[in-house]
Amino acid sequence: MEQQEYTVIGRREWVNFTDLNLSKIEAKIDTGAYTSSIHCHHIAVDGDRVTCIFLDPSHSQYTGEELTFEIFKSVKVRSSNGQEEFRYMIRTQIEILGTHYPIRLTLTDRSNMNYPILIGRRFLRNKFLVDVNRIHQSTEL
Repeated sequence: MEQQEYTVIGRREWVNFTDLNLSKIEAKIDTGAYTSSIHCHHIAVDGDRVTCIFLDPSHSQYTGEELTFEIFKSVKVRSSNGQEEFRYMIRTQIEILGTHYPIRLTLTDRSNMNYPILIGRRFLRNKFLVDVNRIHQSTEL
């Protein structure tokens, strides 16, 4: 059996979303979550397009800019407390440790969470190993 090499990341990492004009955003790496999500508000749907504003005014990267995306799909997500909700999912690019990857993000209000970005195992699979003793392996951002 051929052994695959994986990049080691920590439980929290700095990430960039060039397409979204967001840089050096701290993301929580969560192998217990299946999907990845990003904090946004003012989510409005018009046909197959969704408009939203990323982050909160208190965040250093907040611009207040409304961005519009083609909806990739609508998914049912179960939170850690067992509640289910439908979310819109978009496709974009994420940069971790200097490498860009395609990623699917669900749009949700994470204002009560400590981190605006949650990276789940669907994205992590076959790319990364998570060392929970480490944080911010991507210090070059």
